[in-house]
Amino acid sequence: MSPCTVYIAVDIFAAMSHLDDLFAGYPEHLSVPDVAHILGIQRSTVYKWLSEGTIPAYKLGSSWVILREELKERVASGRNLPREDDPQ
Repeated sequence: MSPCTVYIAVDIFAAMSHLDDLFAGYPEHLSVPDVAHILGIQRSTVYKWLSEGTIPAYKLGSSWVILREELKERVASGRNLPREDDPQ
């Protein structure tokens, strides 16, 4: 395993720890206002991202079911990491 691989793995674990803090205290099933508050965006943006599939969720009738862990994983997967050739 190269030093870059170790650095990235540690960085991902640190990011997940910060995400755990961000999502702490929220229920397993999130509401649109919960998601807006967590991400610091408007409710209208949450609805737009839900309809586009940016935020993982399930639509039942006119209601959205947003699972906290799925949203946390989506946020983590979009994290920008330093490039391997970045000397830092």
